[in-house]
Amino acid sequence: MQIKQISVSGLFGIFDHVIPLNMDDRITVIHGPNGFGKTAMLTILDGLFNSRYSKLRTIPFSKFRVEFDDDSNIEIIKNVDNSEEIQNKIAFDFHQPSLDVVTFDPKIIPDIKGFPLHALEDFIPGLNRISDRKWLYTPTQENLSLEEVLERFGDLLPVKVKLEKEPEWLEKLKNNIHIRLIESQRLLNLVPNRRFKFDDRTPTIESTVSAYSNELAKLMQDKFKEYGTISQSLDRSFPMRVVKQQSSSDLTDEHLRNQLKELEETRSRLIEVGLLDQDEDSEFQIQPQDIDESTKNALSVYVEDVEKKLNVFNEIAIKINLLKRIINNKFSYKEINFSKEKGFIFTTLYDSSLSDSKILSPTDLSSGEQHELVLLYELLFKVKPNSLVLIDEPELSLHVGWQVEFLKDLQEITKLADVDILIATHSPDIIQDRWDLTVELKGSGK
Repeated sequence: MQIKQISVSGLFGIFDHVIPLNMDDRITVIHGPNGFGKTAMLTILDGLFNSRYSKLRTIPFSKFRVEFDDDSNIEIIKNVDNSEEIQNKIAFDFHQPSLDVVTFDPKIIPDIKGFPLHALEDFIPGLNRISDRKWLYTPTQENLSLEEVLERFGDLLPVKVKLEKEPEWLEKLKNNIHIRLIESQRLLNLVPNRRFKFDDRTPTIESTVSAYSNELAKLMQDKFKEYGTISQSLDRSFPMRVVKQQSSSDLTDEHLRNQLKELEETRSRLIEVGLLDQDEDSEFQIQPQDIDESTKNALSVYVEDVEKKLNVFNEIAIKINLLKRIINNKFSYKEINFSKEKGFIFTTLYDSSLSDSKILSPTDLSSGEQHELVLLYELLFKVKPNSLVLIDEPELSLHVGWQVEFLKDLQEITKLADVDILIATHSPDIIQDRWDLTVELKGSGK
């Protein structure tokens, strides 16, 4: 099930937009002047499928419609009456061929009975109360209602936030449609700290590049543990499987040598991206000059085992390698590598006797470099296959040369990650000659 078109009526009381998605190319670019609703369209779509209903109430519109490739559609109906109580009311209508329309009216305020509102700031760093039911979130300078605070940060609170149970049809729809919004403000990250103490407040806001570096290190460590578990299991049963292995006339010396060579090349690639250590498993170094019949069976089982062990790394290695290639092609005078302990490792590259190379922290990168790294990491490592990824202003802080290459890089990523992309941009440098992928948002009556 995929989204094929989104549309809105009465956006900001002015605009009606229709955005068909490019189902074949899997990349759609919306563009238009400031204030025409590019970011709003992404925000509404994200709010619908990620249960951030406060966003739907905040943005003025009368109807928002999402059409799917199975001819079903869902509409958000919003009353634009001047009364604040009525204006905040929204309803979802789900239409399916040959079936009755089903409706859901989400309530406005989640239930947090027994939890004092003044304590929200103690559990959510960067949150400051500015009125009875309004808070300022300083990392993004957003004014948030109680509903917005609970939707975004409810998992950080010591009490369970009770949200209204959604109907089964809506849960099923959201299980089929995965949306991820990559916002223009993406350099700060809120990190949950479960060991929080009231008398010893620990900052839990950190740069997104640092958070993602730590996250990648953990992913690499987990894969290495999985590799170790599989290795132990295979090694225990290796002698018995060698004994039971039947000889085959199809298994030639040359074929075995080629397999061993391929395994060594794979191992070298895994070392290159930091998933294996240089001295890991000396057994891989076997390069027999002559393979007699008595060793063929053992080597054949050995090759199968090593392939199974290394296959654990296939997916993450391909993603790390693509990330490395794109970053190293773009960043000047620095190089990215990876390790299981630190995640991202940046080294300066100066061709000068006056300056030695040195290790950089991810936070030492420029804002443009951080934006590029965060964006690529999210696309490769944080998005589920078959998701629709919404990218707001990818050109932010990016050099014109990087903008020119952006769509080309994105096409590689969409194939590897198996995702669809919807971009909102002001930049013609992002679009280049791919105007066939674009949808222009026009003013009223145009």
